[in-house]
Amino acid sequence: MPKRSDIQSVLVIGSGPIVIGQAAEFDYSGTQACRVLKAEGLRVILVNSNPATIMTDPEIADATYVEPITPEFVEKIIAKERPDALLPTLGGQTALNTAISMHEQGVLEKYGVELIGANVEAINKGEDRDLFKGVVEAVKAKIGYGESARSVICHSMDDVIKGVDTLGGYPVVVRPSFTMGGAGSGFAHDEEELRRIAGQGLTLSPTTEVLLEESILGWKEYELELMRDRNDNVVVV
Repeated sequence: MPKRSDIQSVLVIGSGPIVIGQAAEFDYSGTQACRVLKAEGLRVILVNSNPATIMTDPEIADATYVEPITPEFVEKIIAKERPDALLPTLGGQTALNTAISMHEQGVLEKYGVELIGANVEAINKGEDRDLFKGVVEAVKAKIGYGESARSVICHSMDDVIKGVDTLGGYPVVVRPSFTMGGAGSGFAHDEEELRRIAGQGLTLSPTTEVLLEESILGWKEYELELMRDRNDNVVVV
């Protein structure tokens, strides 16, 4: 793939503090990304709310801002630095949510900043439980086989309580949209647990949305992780 000449500077959103949903590996991957971008001759601007990271070392980026990772602060940095592109995929959930918010508010279009690493559609499909369910169902329809756990989308506690009956009772799994690292998710074995976990999940989800899924406890799990690019190249990681 030829090197793009229209991108001369990139704003990288860092991972911030290490908390649930914001794991330490983002600092490592973000640091490597900054180094690679600089090696390619690009000007790298970094925003990270956590000064105690490798990413914020002086030699990693050309310009470093230790500021809150919010749409308001990131917009100020964009207005000052005028980067050609924004890379949010190496900063965890906070970076992704910030990028989505700025896209929806028209900030990226206003300053002519391109979202790279993953576009808005890809981020939404990976983060929105309902959209991701649609992707899985489409794959099942395409290949002609496969099963997945039954689930319902809920936007309120009333939806959650009704959803348990739809799925045939307890236990159930609660999975909030637009959160990572297990934040707000968990197994509920009774209504008390369900109200506590789902309440937290609805609060943590920026879209106030949780996926209620039937439990498959007791099944054997085999996990295979793949990476696929836009040219349909696939590697096992």
